[in-house]
Amino acid sequence: MRKIVMLLLVGLLVVGGAAFAADKKVVTVMHGWPGEQAPAFQKIVDAFEAQNPDIDVQVEIVGRDRPAVLATRLAAGNPPDMTPHPWIGTMKQWADAGQIVDLTGLVDTSEVNPALLPIGEYDNGLYGLFIFPNVKSCVWYNPKVFAARGYKIPNTWYELLALSDKIKADGGVPWSIGLESGAASGWPGTDWIEDIMLRTAGPAVYDKWVAHEIPWTDPRVKKAFEIFGSLFDRGYVFGGRTGALTTNFGNAADPLFNTPPTAYMSKQATFIQGFIKDHFPNLVAGEDYDFFTFPTITPQATPDGSNPILVSGDVVTVFNTGGPLNGTRPEVIKFAQFLTSQEAATIWSTELGELSANKNADPSIFTNPITKKAQEMLMGASYSRYDGSDMMPASIGTGAFWSAILDYVSGVPINTVLESLEQSAVEAYAK
Repeated sequence: MRKIVMLLLVGLLVVGGAAFAADKKVVTVMHGWPGEQAPAFQKIVDAFEAQNPDIDVQVEIVGRDRPAVLATRLAAGNPPDMTPHPWIGTMKQWADAGQIVDLTGLVDTSEVNPALLPIGEYDNGLYGLFIFPNVKSCVWYNPKVFAARGYKIPNTWYELLALSDKIKADGGVPWSIGLESGAASGWPGTDWIEDIMLRTAGPAVYDKWVAHEIPWTDPRVKKAFEIFGSLFDRGYVFGGRTGALTTNFGNAADPLFNTPPTAYMSKQATFIQGFIKDHFPNLVAGEDYDFFTFPTITPQATPDGSNPILVSGDVVTVFNTGGPLNGTRPEVIKFAQFLTSQEAATIWSTELGELSANKNADPSIFTNPITKKAQEMLMGASYSRYDGSDMMPASIGTGAFWSAILDYVSGVPINTVLESLEQSAVEAYAK
């Protein structure tokens, strides 16, 4: 009899536990963060769940082919509840199709840096909450190696070319470039074009280019491609064109820290610091690795002659999965709200040494000197622009532009590359 009672009690506990689990509201999130970023985001999830035990946040990690995966899921009618992403152009297409939620009035945005908030706005609505920014105008180097060899930080493009020439004359290779990124291969090269466009044509022309108010065959666009291509023509790049095409972007900075270095500089966003720390855990930020700002090319390109910066980052977009709040559910909105909080931003910044989109970010969290410098750049730039490819329609920004970089570096004539891009753009912007 005692055994029967015990079995009944165990059965009730199991059933009760299952019922408790079933009572939890589920929020599904799809992201594509690699390396240290995934566990950092999980800590944000854990913090939210600790405060909201009735909500279960389920995270799905997808690689760089996430745009294609999301397109398939949307077509099948089973998207995740939300995704953090950098694709502002795609976000606008989702909004036009009624596939995402206008968060206006649903989420308090008072903690978001007001300079970043407009990036997620479209057609009088708010479709993307800016949560995690990056600065892309960064050239990474090894300070100890530079000091030992007497290399000075360049302030202009011409000083950068002179430094590259000196490194080459000394028997070294100036640059390491990695364009490989699986289905997304080519995107690191678009950052080069965008930073060069900002510094040669200026922010106003940059905006017209992104909006396709000037064609891809415009001489100013061609000039940006040619300046990028000159690095290969001059023999500045580790492994040459083939090396750039086959090197994964996350490994591109590695040659800087070989003994002796097999390359001396690598251009990439602030998030590359996560890869550097992962690959070389004993390196000290600011001592063994650091960055300088991608230098000016044509100072007259900006009205005050200042050096503009290119930024990117992730906005969180909520998909229309049904519910009382304009197509979604209260628990989804609650998690979206949490992602804009100082607590979430602090976890992200302290775990990864990355930047904060929270306007109330505590300066003490930026103990990493590199992150502190980048945060000051983000807040103090006279002119900044968001990553152009991510602002364009998906078929261009995350499609034809990526492919064009690979074609151009492979040796396809520049006029052929730009004419093909222009044809694709005419079709994409007409939709």
